Amino acid sequence: MAEFDRDQVYKTVPQKGFFGNPKGLFTLFFTEFWERFSYYGMRAILIYYMYYSVKDGGLGIDEKMASSIMAIYGSLVYMSGVIGGWIADRLLGTSRTVFYGGVLIMTGHIVLSLPAGATALFFSMGLIVIGTGLLKPNVSNIVGDLYSKTDSRRDAGFSIFYTGINAGAFLSPIIVDGVRLQAGFHAGFAVAAVGMFLGLVVFVLTKKKNLGQAGQYVLNPMSKEERVRFYKVSSFALVGIVVLGWIASTIGWLTINTFSFVVTILGVIIPIFYFYFMLRSPKITSDEKSRLYAYIPLFLAAVIFWAIQEQGTYVLSKFADQRTELSFLGYEFSPALFQSVNPLFIIALAPVFASIWIKLGDRQPTTLQKFSFGLVFAGLSFIVMMLPGLLFGTEGLVSPLWLVFSFLLVVIGELLLSPVGLSATTKLAPSAFSAQTMSLWFMTNATGQAVNAQIVKFYDRDTEVMYFGITGLVAVFFGLLLLVFSKKLQVLMKGIR
Repeated sequence: MAEFDRDQVYKTVPQKGFFGNPKGLFTLFFTEFWERFSYYGMRAILIYYMYYSVKDGGLGIDEKMASSIMAIYGSLVYMSGVIGGWIADRLLGTSRTVFYGGVLIMTGHIVLSLPAGATALFFSMGLIVIGTGLLKPNVSNIVGDLYSKTDSRRDAGFSIFYTGINAGAFLSPIIVDGVRLQAGFHAGFAVAAVGMFLGLVVFVLTKKKNLGQAGQYVLNPMSKEERVRFYKVSSFALVGIVVLGWIASTIGWLTINTFSFVVTILGVIIPIFYFYFMLRSPKITSDEKSRLYAYIPLFLAAVIFWAIQEQGTYVLSKFADQRTELSFLGYEFSPALFQSVNPLFIIALAPVFASIWIKLGDRQPTTLQKFSFGLVFAGLSFIVMMLPGLLFGTEGLVSPLWLVFSFLLVVIGELLLSPVGLSATTKLAPSAFSAQTMSLWFMTNATGQAVNAQIVKFYDRDTEVMYFGITGLVAVFFGLLLLVFSKKLQVLMKGIR
């Protein structure tokens, strides 16, 4: 479909059937619900699995190293979305790419459920990294296919979709960690595998009826000659990577520190390359190029936001385990349950934000303004975490309410930025690079966590106050800076708000 018209695709989708939104939103809502259930259930207990001692069922990895591995893992998960977007745009289409991604994710969780130590850990990470890269940007891109670019329901639809993501993320730590406490880490990881299986079942059984042509097209298909060249280059590249990896491991160069540094560099270089490639492409119009320039500061703001938000699963997880009283009003709880606080707030507040945007209509803040406020709230969430150390010192335990309040602030920021960013990406994306631009959106998380792989090494009890304070103030500063320049950047968006 060389002359692709998204409006022609959205007309094939039943436009009523799920809270006033297209019926296809049901399919994508529950597919992503179960995928996020599997992913966040695994993430809730993974850092503890890495640094808990062997006698407690863990691997006994150094705590700072475990945090760095978590950041690397998270970065690669989202970085692989660039490949997933390219495969969807050029080879398979978004629907088939989503399916294959789900199969790989499920297999990764199955591997992690096996008691095979660090070998299973890293092999499962590889499978989940590739699988999530195939699934996550493309399922979100299909959501964009359900609406015309001018449909006022878009932001509300993405907010509902985002609620599905977080409903899965809320339930999974409770269930997975509950199973872990009763039967061990590997049983918990097996529950995550079941979650992804259920997501695949929902997608396969309902997509034909609910999605119409959404996700069925290959936007920028390869020619026969391009396919042959692609398979040749890919095969040689894969063999080269394996050989170089073996040589590096043999001579002692392939260490976690070296690998994390490489990931950090890639997290910076890949988005630069993608912006350069798309801006130089003859396939985009002058208006699309202008919108892409306006997208760059949104990208940078999102990088800073996710660098803070994602630390909830490693830095704040350690804070919950080591610096927080794990009891409240007589109730004892596991530190992993704090991973349900963030999605719980999103579930509660996402409908509120969606209704606000619908009620305000054209009077609502612009995308740029929403991003600015979102970044400020993210910064405040870390400034709050600076206060317990300042007030009470860093040696004792503090109330769990500090963490709860921090999560509340970052969630407000997330609802101002994340679903809005998804929606903005589908509106600002050049037509020829639709799925790849969505992959670029997920690169904001990859780049943020790639940077985290280096900075989380500076967090410990001695640096706690400075760590939270500096990181939070940097985010607030850039949020206010984006607000100052929002009117000038709005001009570049060519009518998109």
